[in-house]
Amino acid sequence: MSTKRPGEQELALLTWLAEHPAVTVGEVAELYGTPRSLARSTVLTMMERLRKKGHLSRRRVQGLFRYSTTAGPGDVLKDAVGTFVSRTLGGSVSPFVAYLSDEAEVTPEQLAELEELVARLQTRAKRSS
Repeated sequence: MSTKRPGEQELALLTWLAEHPAVTVGEVAELYGTPRSLARSTVLTMMERLRKKGHLSRRRVQGLFRYSTTAGPGDVLKDAVGTFVSRTLGGSVSPFVAYLSDEAEVTPEQLAELEELVARLQTRAKRSS
């Protein structure tokens, strides 16, 4: 993944593109841009910015450029969360955890996953101390 972080709109597009590999600008404009009232030229500009930042690659297939993310969907989402934490939460995950404990509806499966993540964090913290 590139060190040049995408902007908020670019990040939303990048997340969408991670789930829709090898698409043309026209396909993205229709499937992603139209529901969001984005012009084809806006979609193209965003995609080219993401490509120049290293988040997208493109290859010519039968005369058309097809774009794909340079990272898998999980990595794109992980980077999106990292961007949110650093930009919006000032690097602290505490507000997010507070939201989960006070507001979010968490299923038993999600709670088990969160507990596993906390256990991994504790193990990592013990190793580094």
